[in-house]
Amino acid sequence: MSDALLAAATRWLEEDPDPTTRAELEDLVARGDLDALRDRFGSRLQFGTAGLRGALGAGPNRMNRVIVRRAAAGLARYLLDRVPGAAEAGVVIGCDARHNSDVFAEDTAAVCAGAGLRALMLPPRLPTPLLAFAVRHLGCAAGVMVTASHNPRADNGYKVYLGDGAQIVPPVDTEISEAIDAVGPLASVPIAASDDPRIERLGQEVIDAFQSAEVGLSLVRTARDVSIVYTAMHGVGRAQVEGVLALAGFPSLHVVARQAEPDPDFPTVAFPNPEEPGALDLALDLAARTHPDVVIANDPDADRLGSAIPDPAAPGSYRPLRGDELGVLLADHVLRHTSGSDRLVATTVVSSSMLSKMAAAARVQYAETLTGFKWIARAALDRPGTRFVFGYEEALGYLVGDVVRDKDGISAAMLLAEVAALAKLEGVSLQDRLDDLARAHGLHATDQWSIRLEGTEGQQRIASVMAALRADPPGERAEPEGLPPADLVMLRVGEDRVVVRPSGTEPKLKMYFEVVIPVTGEIADARAAATARLAELRELMASATGL
Repeated sequence: MSDALLAAATRWLEEDPDPTTRAELEDLVARGDLDALRDRFGSRLQFGTAGLRGALGAGPNRMNRVIVRRAAAGLARYLLDRVPGAAEAGVVIGCDARHNSDVFAEDTAAVCAGAGLRALMLPPRLPTPLLAFAVRHLGCAAGVMVTASHNPRADNGYKVYLGDGAQIVPPVDTEISEAIDAVGPLASVPIAASDDPRIERLGQEVIDAFQSAEVGLSLVRTARDVSIVYTAMHGVGRAQVEGVLALAGFPSLHVVARQAEPDPDFPTVAFPNPEEPGALDLALDLAARTHPDVVIANDPDADRLGSAIPDPAAPGSYRPLRGDELGVLLADHVLRHTSGSDRLVATTVVSSSMLSKMAAAARVQYAETLTGFKWIARAALDRPGTRFVFGYEEALGYLVGDVVRDKDGISAAMLLAEVAALAKLEGVSLQDRLDDLARAHGLHATDQWSIRLEGTEGQQRIASVMAALRADPPGERAEPEGLPPADLVMLRVGEDRVVVRPSGTEPKLKMYFEVVIPVTGEIADARAAATARLAELRELMASATGL
């Protein structure tokens, strides 16, 4: 066995407080499994703007208690050194229902309290938006959410917010990463006892405040007659969605029973992401039996919202909405029921360009950001004098107002229920709403192609594809205006657009396509033309990348 690998494994075993990962590593060493050891010790999880995210297991390239304690120690050091009053303001900590989420949350609290910070623990198994809300509601210096969101069941993660309630962005991520790297032997990190007075256990009062604030985002209180099928997709969203919708006056939901309770193994879905093929199957089956006005789905930590609507082309069936379709549907509702030229709407460079046209027509301000809600949520913070009313990204992330400064699948669920109820009251369908937007602004058809490329070879392949597209693009290169440098390639192919980038949270290369067709006749004809052009774009990119 490699002496270096054995030495690294031995050092890890001396620090690891978790008997499960110690046993895993001892077994790998005993069997001499060099490939597995190289995978765990050949690299390490990097702390970035998404915090940490990776598969559970032993070693620096996995999510485990050693990694979490080091991350918490580095974050505590950063806060004490850089944020005045951080010790008294403290860190609020939340977790979802994934494997070890509660353990990682307790470790974070123990390390923060050991460093001299207040550690405010939310009740376990709560959604990410509630943690993001709690940071500002409680006046904390930072927040930590233990979650891997919609990643596969083997993963977990660690998201960090500062006192403004938004996810960290450069250069803060680098500064925290440097503080983590400077943490000495884990034995030197003070660990507070679970009953340490600096560890405060929060209760229902924060949940009640969150739900009340979410209900305050409602825009039309008269329309409430709506039937909804809902799935939590084995996550933690159900109680909050049901609570918020009930407080807002909506009738009870038809809940997908097999996906209603938190289960970190996600037994009914291959990937717990409403975007993934098959993820909505159980919800659509229930819809076929109950005939709701709309289908609503959260991902496991309830920061994303998926949906499906009745399909006029196939009576009795339901059509999942693309992220951009739901985005413009919600944006239209917000713009029609708010006022003021100081309003700001925002989306990302990979999302549909329709929102920019809607904003121009409504004479409100518009921002286009890099991918990720860390940028969307900061759009208003970077533009004094504006009032953020809505933002979205095509990956099913939506944000209404300023109660939460991250994507929020709970307030978005309430708003979609309101949109559906209002359409029903006015005698139109949700598809009618989308068709009207297409007639007004052009049919903006989008599609996405995600290619999963696992392991070191996969990462090398992603890098080589990006380099090849920069050197010899199958179209005209276009540079996004006014945005920080990023690892993405934007192409114009005639009037159409393609954006290519590596995923920031999964081993994927993502391609985003958009075609815009003016609607001068039947909308079905425009839709058919758009479908054909999207297929041509995908074929072009497959040929150009060899994927």
